[in-house]
Amino acid sequence: MGPMADQTPFTKGHGTENDFVLVPDLEGSRPLTSAQAARLADRHAGIGGDGVIRVVPTALADEALVLQQAGAARWFMDYRNADGSVAEMCGNGTRVFAAYLRREGLETADEFAIATRAGTKVVRFDGPDLIAVNLGPWRLAQPHIADAEGFDALVHVEGHDPLSALSVDLGNPHTVVALPESVDLDNLDLHHPPVVNPGPEHGTNIEFVRPMGPGHVRMRVRERGVGETRSCGTGAAAAAIATRFWAGDIGDSWTVDVLGGRLRVRMLPGQEVELAGPAALVADGTTTLA
Repeated sequence: MGPMADQTPFTKGHGTENDFVLVPDLEGSRPLTSAQAARLADRHAGIGGDGVIRVVPTALADEALVLQQAGAARWFMDYRNADGSVAEMCGNGTRVFAAYLRREGLETADEFAIATRAGTKVVRFDGPDLIAVNLGPWRLAQPHIADAEGFDALVHVEGHDPLSALSVDLGNPHTVVALPESVDLDNLDLHHPPVVNPGPEHGTNIEFVRPMGPGHVRMRVRERGVGETRSCGTGAAAAAIATRFWAGDIGDSWTVDVLGGRLRVRMLPGQEVELAGPAALVADGTTTLA
């Protein structure tokens, strides 16, 4: 076997500049190790990305909770964070994943389901530049300890007093910080991981939110296993959910501005939430997985 036998195809894509390396495994025979995923995501020694997505038939997945979705979804989004750790799902990643499936002819409908570790998600193409995904049900992660003002956690950021936050579960964990007027969103130092108290068992994504007007917020996010990213889809949904909760259910449609662009969040019946935004596939190539 020659050197080309070791070459693995990949596609690079992003959703509001939250970027991913997609690796097709259409036969379900090339699972990624954590070390391989971390090398692919490395911005200096690899392809570079906030996460890595293995494209694999749901029926060939090696996880029981995913196999149960094979009847509803043909393709499984096997998602890993940039450090190689396994994650439940990624909101922006679902749109990039869907765009890849459509481009490759693996899905042809305008609406179809995909499998994730957080359950089956339905994606819908609303046009060439807008893909919507029903992220499914959300819940307040710790409602039994939330105080009267709707906070259940404190987030410690270097140089600031502890900041009040609300824990939101969208299949993956989020801690949304209600940023006081005295703290400048743009000047927050997120190079170092903030400390969350109480600390969730499996870590958490942390969103810092500034209301801009009715149904409109700005957000920065530090993702577990990654660091600060240009965008986080489930984080945008969590930011809208928390702000709406604090403001008293003031509306179902929200605009969330992130460093990489703009996302739309819509509250659905049954305490579900929809995320919509663009997705772009920007490069294809091959690489060697050691």
